Amino acid sequence: QVQLVESGGGSVQAGGALRLSCAASGVIFSASAMGWYRQAPGKQRELVAAITSGGSTQYVDSAKGRFTISRDNAKNTVYLQMSSLKPEDTAVYYCNAGVDRSSYYYPRDYWGQGTQVTISS
Repeated sequence: QVQLVESGGGSVQAGGALRLSCAASGVIFSASAMGWYRQAPGKQRELVAAITSGGSTQYVDSAKGRFTISRDNAKNTVYLQMSSLKPEDTAVYYCNAGVDRSSYYYPRDYWGQGTQVTISS
């Protein structure tokens, strides 16, 4: 059974930083590509960042230069370091365990419960 447990969300002021963590079990983590998504109220869930098993990363344009995705295979954990946070980053952030195809991330239907990030101006 796949389990993804996110943590690290919270409320910070604009310009601040947060680090989200997602601990995975029930998957071969080292062979999995991992993604972070977010969903703001009234909006569709969007991919924020992803990392392949080989460490290749991708980011949504709004996150480039501010967010960094990383992974620790020894801990079966993927991280999202977020800095220079803006009110528009406010959302529930979800972790996804995907597949790695030709060095690109593709999502599977494995999701965590989400962690709330709230940025005040």
